[in-house]
Amino acid sequence: MKKSISLRGFSAYRLWAQLPSLETSHLPDVIMFAAGIAMFYGVVTVGRGWFGPFTPSVEISLRPWALPAYAGYSLLRITVAYLLSLAFALAYGYIAAYNLRAERFMIPLLDVLQSIPVLVFLPPVMLAMVALFPGRQLGVELGAILLIFTGQVWNMAFSFYASLKSIPKEMRETATIYRFSAWQRFTQMELPFSAIGLVWNSMMSVAGGWFALMVCEMFVLGSRDFRLPGLGSYLQTAASAGDTASIVWGIATMVTVIVLLDQFVWRPVIAWAEKFKVEQVESTDAPGSWVLNFLQHSTGLSRIRQKTWRPLSERFLLHFARKHIADKPEEPTAPWREWVVRVLAVLALIGIGYGMVRVTIILSGLQKAELHEAALGLGATFLRVNLALLLAALWTIPAGVAIGSNPRLARIAQPLAQIAASVPATALLPVILLVLIRLGGGLGIASIVVLLLGTQWYVLFNVIAGAMAIPTDLKECCSVFRMRGIERWKKLILPGIFPYLITGMVTASGGAWNASIVAEYFNFKGQIYTTIGLGASISRATDSGDFRLLMLATIMISATVVTVNRLVWRKLYRLAETRFRLET
Repeated sequence: MKKSISLRGFSAYRLWAQLPSLETSHLPDVIMFAAGIAMFYGVVTVGRGWFGPFTPSVEISLRPWALPAYAGYSLLRITVAYLLSLAFALAYGYIAAYNLRAERFMIPLLDVLQSIPVLVFLPPVMLAMVALFPGRQLGVELGAILLIFTGQVWNMAFSFYASLKSIPKEMRETATIYRFSAWQRFTQMELPFSAIGLVWNSMMSVAGGWFALMVCEMFVLGSRDFRLPGLGSYLQTAASAGDTASIVWGIATMVTVIVLLDQFVWRPVIAWAEKFKVEQVESTDAPGSWVLNFLQHSTGLSRIRQKTWRPLSERFLLHFARKHIADKPEEPTAPWREWVVRVLAVLALIGIGYGMVRVTIILSGLQKAELHEAALGLGATFLRVNLALLLAALWTIPAGVAIGSNPRLARIAQPLAQIAASVPATALLPVILLVLIRLGGGLGIASIVVLLLGTQWYVLFNVIAGAMAIPTDLKECCSVFRMRGIERWKKLILPGIFPYLITGMVTASGGAWNASIVAEYFNFKGQIYTTIGLGASISRATDSGDFRLLMLATIMISATVVTVNRLVWRKLYRLAETRFRLET
């Protein structure tokens, strides 16, 4: 007689216990291999189109099933632009932080460049790329990537520069005692110390890249119509046609891509960057990522690190360390090198002088009424920019501190902030404008709302980074001494986030001037809504081809930004470097 197996015993038998665990299975390796093959196929497919012949006036389909391909094109452009931005930010910030002579010119130049609207960069960049690659789609693609680059790079450069200037003195002394080479200081001290700020500003830069897509993927230069398949051109086409359903589909696709990026890129990077936090007591509630845990259990990636990356990095460190320890006497600078530098400086001054003369000749043809209008526009835009900064600071500082101090809240708020920062203001402006018109407002109030949408995220992301960088031992010390409320804000939170807050305010100011071209001049369903401001002047000058007015407005913005930098931001940066530096 056969024995029957009891159902209770069968249920107690755990089938999943017999399956291989994540540590011993090859599932991570299989998934990583498949993802690598898929990415390679996508890059090859896009590369064929980029190196193919130029296709003028591409037809942008508003059908929903075209959105996955458009999202892939846009994501690739943003990724390439981000890699270029990261390399530029590291090089520019390093030189500006350690070369005092160059710093006097590089930081004001950075202020000017971040305040110049993308529309001003658009004609020279695009025409230069098209001329460099005539008859090839690559020229237009590189032009769009460089324009996205101009919307991503500045806040990253400011963040890295500010981090280098605020490295504690004892860390530099330790590097000097152990005779670190320049490469060792960069990889083992400077880059790790700036990691948290760079990560959060990278998130903001990518969000700014989505914001810039509306301008970079679809534009007109004279009689030539440049269109690139992507989410930006899709949303711009839908907004011009007043197709609300297509706008919703486009924004939904963008939100989906942003959420996936948050899960598979930014959250693992944030969890990884936590190990670079300067503290003596480890945090008990550090951010985590299931993707990072998944990758750490990949035996294939572990073997690649052990066989290639680790030996290569060790060889680099040994090479530069031995070269530095050799202590070779410095050779005197050759006289011919000094003469070359002097000749180049003289040629640069001659070029600058010639350019100033040509600009003066061009601007001399402006009428008194145009100058008066530009002056009024400067005052109006200046007030809107500063009002937007004030409104942004009022809510982003407490919200950023709350998010940065609570990893559980950050897991929820971080993707929401990325989504909100990435949605283009031009996609929301029709809704904002229609609501305000019905309430009795107009573009005068709507412009401030749009400026706020384009600037508040710079402050929020930097405040979050600053709150996350506050050492755990300082927090515990304040808890031991029962510092709460206003006293905790005065002695811990505000001093801890101050360098990051200044970086956020500086980049937000430049972003506000840049966003004024969208906030003060908008074309919806064939009707133009405009208000007084330099942003409206730049948009009108671009549409009509008035190069003199475009140049005048750009010069006025640049002069205003440099003046504010000298009077306000430069002094606050020095205060952050001296009084609020994290050191004993």
